[in-house]
Amino acid sequence: MKNQPNAKQAVAAALRLLFVPVSGPRGMGEYARCVALAQAAKRRWPTASVHFALSRAAPYAADTPFPSTLLPSSPTFHSREVSALIRNFSPTVVIFDNAGRTAQLRSAKKCGARVVFVSSRRRQRRKAFRLRWLGLIDEHWIAYPEFIAGALGPWERLKLWMCRGTRVRFFDTLLPEPQPAAAAAAMARFDVRPWEYVLIVPGGGSAHPGAENAPAIIAAAANAIAARGYPTVLVAVPVTPAFSEVLGLRLAPRMPMDELCELIRGALLVICNGGDTLLQVLACRRPCIAVAIAGDQAHRIARCVEEGMVAGVRLEARALETAALTLLRGEQPQGAPQARRPRREIVNAMDAALDALRALIH
Repeated sequence: MKNQPNAKQAVAAALRLLFVPVSGPRGMGEYARCVALAQAAKRRWPTASVHFALSRAAPYAADTPFPSTLLPSSPTFHSREVSALIRNFSPTVVIFDNAGRTAQLRSAKKCGARVVFVSSRRRQRRKAFRLRWLGLIDEHWIAYPEFIAGALGPWERLKLWMCRGTRVRFFDTLLPEPQPAAAAAAMARFDVRPWEYVLIVPGGGSAHPGAENAPAIIAAAANAIAARGYPTVLVAVPVTPAFSEVLGLRLAPRMPMDELCELIRGALLVICNGGDTLLQVLACRRPCIAVAIAGDQAHRIARCVEEGMVAGVRLEARALETAALTLLRGEQPQGAPQARRPRREIVNAMDAALDALRALIH
């Protein structure tokens, strides 16, 4: 008589994950989060099936490490195609990350799939609390710590009580686990050593009002820091050839999240914007300078400054250079919180997210 599969094997065999993140020519926070979760799911359940729905205009679409269906633009705008994909793929769980339409969620439920909706913006959070969506969503993951995103309000709690179907979780951030071999390869690629370099990650590349010149400003700061003798890795910022002539400045292309996380973990200091990378840096326990390059980022940075987690700096090359050099010299930059132990810690919630997925199909 053949051995019966154990519960863990049964879960893996049954698990079919469809990821539907916002995607397009600019920005990649949702996509990076979904890829990190998908890779972690495959490590825990190697026989699980994974599929992505993406905009073909996204610069990472051709390099996605999983099977994917490419659409003319972000999946939110293509309900017919996404619904057809759901029927054909027959997922057990669909993860919509800041994306989705009511018709798409209904298609998932009609096919028997469980639905996870991830929100990292106020508008998407409000959408998830609409009564017609609460009846379709099994799990709502708010992709920021509660002290940044804000606790559930009375109206949100009342709606949850009325519907009694959706579970809400706050996840600080989702990071891949450390991989020593990958870390060594990343260091060798840019000729840097642990704890001896500055990592600068400006972010998605969108042109935001008041920050249209952000890439050039941050590149100038990177150039100045490298010129002071600190090896500096500048990620995914197009610069003029003159920058590559500065001794100590390494120009890095856009890279997968697992490789970027290894560079974050080994950095002496990280400069980033107020998006997802900010939380990733804090979860890796690295000193951080944050600069807002979009309207919703100033609030996040301010909350982290209040908690003693980061130094917040205005979007000026000289200000960034001064703050970085001050921290690198062991001093306290002007405008930073007083030197003290942070009142809070940002944690990697990857295991909790995987446990939540397992519970959905157990």
